[in-house]
Amino acid sequence: MEALFEDAQNSYEQAVFPAQLSPVSQQRLDAIMRLLEPCASRKEYGEKLRAEAEKLGVSERTLHRYKRTWQEKGLVGLMDDTRADKGKSRIHSELQALAQKLFKSRNRNGKRLNRKDIYLHVRQKAIDLGIKPPAQSTIYDFLKPLYESEECKKSIRTPGWQGEALILSTKDGGQLEPAEGYQVWQIDHTPADILLVDSHGKLLGCPWLTIVVDSRSRCIMGMHLGFDAPSSKVVTLALRHAILPKRYPESYALKAEWGTFGIPKCIYTDNGKDFRSDHAQQVSGQLGFTWRYRSRPSEGGIVERFFRTLNDQVWSKLEGYKGSNVQERPEGAEKFAVFTLEAVHKGLVRYIVHQYNQSVDERTGQNRYQRWEAGLLHSPVLPTERELDICLMKQGTRRVQRRGQISFEDIVYKGEYLAGYAGQQVVFRYDPDNLGVIYIYRLEHGKEEFLTRAFPVLEEFGERSLREWQTIKKEMKKSNAVMTPTNISDFFDKEDKSPQKTLRQRRKGARKENKRLLTDS
Repeated sequence: MEALFEDAQNSYEQAVFPAQLSPVSQQRLDAIMRLLEPCASRKEYGEKLRAEAEKLGVSERTLHRYKRTWQEKGLVGLMDDTRADKGKSRIHSELQALAQKLFKSRNRNGKRLNRKDIYLHVRQKAIDLGIKPPAQSTIYDFLKPLYESEECKKSIRTPGWQGEALILSTKDGGQLEPAEGYQVWQIDHTPADILLVDSHGKLLGCPWLTIVVDSRSRCIMGMHLGFDAPSSKVVTLALRHAILPKRYPESYALKAEWGTFGIPKCIYTDNGKDFRSDHAQQVSGQLGFTWRYRSRPSEGGIVERFFRTLNDQVWSKLEGYKGSNVQERPEGAEKFAVFTLEAVHKGLVRYIVHQYNQSVDERTGQNRYQRWEAGLLHSPVLPTERELDICLMKQGTRRVQRRGQISFEDIVYKGEYLAGYAGQQVVFRYDPDNLGVIYIYRLEHGKEEFLTRAFPVLEEFGERSLREWQTIKKEMKKSNAVMTPTNISDFFDKEDKSPQKTLRQRRKGARKENKRLLTDS
């Protein structure tokens, strides 16, 4: 009898005074101890109760119940009573494998198995193995997430607008709900369906357009227009433009400012390699945003809608428009191509600032820019342009020559202070759409430190793009001209004598043709 009493006493002591609390029980006890500390007023106690409940991830009422149970039962009242196998199926592993196999092949080879059919197969398997068959409801609970996952995959569209809230589905099964003006941006590329020429009238082809859109307001945040195919470097150039405040010279003739700027919390894109590259991940790490990917291509409707609007309202109205549909392509589009990249860039900026961002959203009664501005809870902190240069511009390495010069793409650049670094390796950054300036950095303890800007020694070079310069080099190579400053200067002079007249004639011919087509229609 005494032995039985001692065993019962030891069991009771172990229950009331556990040797070691679980992490969950310890967190509950710590929260209760902090609540027992004296408070100056009921208001202060209420604030402390809310704070502790939030830390535990429970309601205030639940935390108050923990406190009362501890006062009544002691530590045993705080012990975590959650089953160790919570969330895990107790069905035999062979029966689980059979249920999954039958689910995947239920509609194949003429089979049409429903939930009950799968249960009957599993039940028979359990009998064959000599184990207790699981209940029918247990098998149904096991199959439920499999059916739900399949139904989710069948869904064609993202949840989209639910009242005033926009919900975006991600590839990892999560959802995004943009609530601020710089919370979720979207980025995508498209070929602009218009043929462009260089400053001398030579055909260059169609450029690529990369657009950055704010999901909540559908306001255009930034863009990149150039001849480089989509890549992580093009993406980051567009991001650089979107993040910084926009400033344009008087030649753009803007009647308003393109006032969008800031760093997003998240960027929502397709699963292209240009968004998954190491370069893109490095940029997001340095700037403090995350990449989230669409669960399916059809969820990029916000960006795709802008591309369609741009094609209908802008590209199709310009000379040199070739269209994306081969069957409906205008004849002789190459003959009427008269616009340069610079001219199209100016027109596109004016369209976005004056029209698209000012268009009223029927859901809210505000234009896109106003809706973006209304979503700003506070003004974002921006990095400097030089910090963004390190993250977002194309780069290369060169050794500084005598007299402080470096050579890139057969262009000799000279910058202030570079003469003191003759013979040293430096890093330079450049914009492929403007080779008229590059940015020089030196490596200091594994980090890049900005030194200076460098400009072409040949002043006639101007602000030519990399694509234009490569075309000029091909022409010089055909004429067997050596790449010397004198020959390049002479070539520029030769090319600049007649192109303006040629362009005017071609524009005049294009206008006559357009006028004739309008009259005929």
